[in-house]
Amino acid sequence: MTDLHALALPAADDALTWLTDRCDGELDRARQLVDRLKAAPPTSATDVLQQWNDIAIALGNAGSVSSLMAEVHPQPAVREAAESAMQRVDAFSTDLGLDRDLFDIVSGVATDALEPSARRLHERALRDFRRSGVDRDEGVRARLKELAEQELLTGQEFGRNIREDVRTITVTPEQLAGLPQDWLDSHPAGEDGRVTVTTDYPDAIPVRTFAHDPQTRLAMAEAFLTVGWPANDAVLQRLFALRAEHASVLGYDTWADYDAEVKMIGAGSEIGAFIDRITELSGPSAQRDHQVLLTRKQQDEPGATAVEASDVQYYSEVVRREQYAVDGQLVRTYFDFTRVRQGLLDVTGRLFGLTWQQVEAPVWHEDVAAYDVLRDGRRIGRIYLDLHPREGKYKHAAQFDLVRGVRDRQLPEGVLVCNFNRGLMEHDEVVTLFHEFGHLVHHVLAGEQEWMTFSGVATEWDFVEAPSQMLEEWAWDADVLATFATNAEGETIPADLVHRMREADDFGKGFQARTQMFYAAVSLDFHVARHGDLTARLRQLQAKYSMFPYLAGTHMHTAFGHLDGYSSGYYTYMWSLVIAKDMFSAFDRDDLFAPAVAQRYRDRVLVPGGSKDAAVLVSNFLGRAYTFDAYAAWLAE
Repeated sequence: MTDLHALALPAADDALTWLTDRCDGELDRARQLVDRLKAAPPTSATDVLQQWNDIAIALGNAGSVSSLMAEVHPQPAVREAAESAMQRVDAFSTDLGLDRDLFDIVSGVATDALEPSARRLHERALRDFRRSGVDRDEGVRARLKELAEQELLTGQEFGRNIREDVRTITVTPEQLAGLPQDWLDSHPAGEDGRVTVTTDYPDAIPVRTFAHDPQTRLAMAEAFLTVGWPANDAVLQRLFALRAEHASVLGYDTWADYDAEVKMIGAGSEIGAFIDRITELSGPSAQRDHQVLLTRKQQDEPGATAVEASDVQYYSEVVRREQYAVDGQLVRTYFDFTRVRQGLLDVTGRLFGLTWQQVEAPVWHEDVAAYDVLRDGRRIGRIYLDLHPREGKYKHAAQFDLVRGVRDRQLPEGVLVCNFNRGLMEHDEVVTLFHEFGHLVHHVLAGEQEWMTFSGVATEWDFVEAPSQMLEEWAWDADVLATFATNAEGETIPADLVHRMREADDFGKGFQARTQMFYAAVSLDFHVARHGDLTARLRQLQAKYSMFPYLAGTHMHTAFGHLDGYSSGYYTYMWSLVIAKDMFSAFDRDDLFAPAVAQRYRDRVLVPGGSKDAAVLVSNFLGRAYTFDAYAAWLAE
């Protein structure tokens, strides 16, 4: 890669103008490139694909910036402008996929002389044209365009309602007994003597994990599980109807069939079979650990007959503390946010042969830190870390593209968006940080592709989580944690504590798998059948798959953001975990930094991006096809 400049972000006062200029400028460039290609189509397949690639780069540049800023920018006007830009990008992309003249140009070239990656790009382009409905009549294409526009608008409304609906509970200080002292210090009582707590993660997770008072935990669970209600119930009904019609118009029985066609799983019918397989595999472990929770709850409430949703995190923590000698409040004293962040950079730098060099650069908020990424002394990209909550910001944890890298054209730039405390972190949050950073590493390392389509995290969607899930393992290794996990006195986290933490984390993996399958079943079922009452159907699915009963009056689906982006494919988290466990089996548990296997994994799984099928990437790394064996063994431990 030649010496390329990072994208120059604007000062705060110029953000709105810059955003519009960036998005519309790149869209205008894409239009000009399309017009040029249609006006004078090259006869060479390579030349056609090069021009097609130029269009993809311009379109990607417009889309990446708008989708990021719609979720993170502190100024409402900029977020609104970004959503509007996303709509223009999506409309152009839809028009592109329905353009018969372009289809004729791309499909009409001879491909015999193309090198393998170009042939793969050509095949992918033709597949995407077909899935867009380019071969349908004019009336059908017009309806598909309308549907695509309405799906985007509806998805944006769904996400906006989640971002903006921050709920609160108010309790007395006594009702917060059990919470860590540093958390209590940061939540003083108001003039009325009560403490206000929000449904944002830095409040909700500690309260549901540590508060001794069951009514406080219940109030928080009820508030957390009704975010987006009732507005998003109607929004989801619209979204599911739009997707169902979209799939039907294209000749698919359900949206899940349409969506799964381009994933590793291959068919919508296979999703349900996978969900049931995991449900069966996890059954014995789930039953055993559920009974442990119930027995422990009965010590506090002798008449208890069920473990409620508001009990799960609390009693899981109690069991880990009492039966595994793991005190979450002690553990968190070793995970100061600043040290964890630097430790993550050191660990991943050593593992993947990278240097993260902090740079002074314009950013959209003072909390954001920018780093250039160097490999062998050569700059290969830039990352931004936006890790603390604020009003109007995306509420979960995810990696966003800012720029998708293309060899000798533009550097990959990615953004990690999370919502962590500024002080001490729960170890679960540390694991989440490692997980999400895995996406960022993947985005940067795979950013030297020739073809935009294969750049970054461009594998099949049900493989996307596997590299990140595997990176979580480094957040559980005593030797790794010893490099950055120290308390205020400078004492390193004891290895025997880390060992007990790992054993304690294994507690509950069965019922956690069942909970994941409940979410996956919701994701699938809502996209294959119409339900007049989504909450009623949610209750049925929870009774079938989850180990824990429905909490009366709640509506989890209205804040289940994955119903937009992942649609019917939430199963992919568990599918990816199966592969992640198999890939991790190739590493030496006694030396997770062993360079030979780490470099082989980096170069054969991460660097290729989407240039090969995910199954091929895994096979190239493992030397065999992936199996269920490692996952099944882990689940049975």
